[in-house]
Amino acid sequence: MNQMLRYGSLAFGVAALAATVALRAQDAPGGGPTAVEVSGEGKEVYEQICQACHMADAKGGGGAGAVIPALAGNPRLADKDYPTVILLKGRGGMPWFSDILTPEQMAAVLTYVRGHFNDYQDPVTVADIERVTTASPPVPDCNCTQ
Repeated sequence: MNQMLRYGSLAFGVAALAATVALRAQDAPGGGPTAVEVSGEGKEVYEQICQACHMADAKGGGGAGAVIPALAGNPRLADKDYPTVILLKGRGGMPWFSDILTPEQMAAVLTYVRGHFNDYQDPVTVADIERVTTASPPVPDCNCTQ
């Protein structure tokens, strides 16, 4: 009986050690991807990223010196290159998203914003994103007080 108690204690100790190692391994940095996965659908990209600043209704906001432009009813979005350049290169307080979003995600969110919050029905395509990326035009003048 004494020997069974020792083996039982030993087995319990090994199991506890294995559980501890497994829990620590979950907290340790791994070799997997570190980027947050973002949906490819325009609406979901908008909801996951854009609406934090531009608001759920895309009417922007501001206060205390920070002005976030409205995307809803914005005539500058009629030219699909304008928001593409802003998304790729950033502007003012808005960061660039070229290293966060794929060209497919950029095209999807721009198409969503232009069509859902405005009446610009021509889609932004991956070819548009790539054309603007390779052309590298200067950032258009932005009247960000809209």
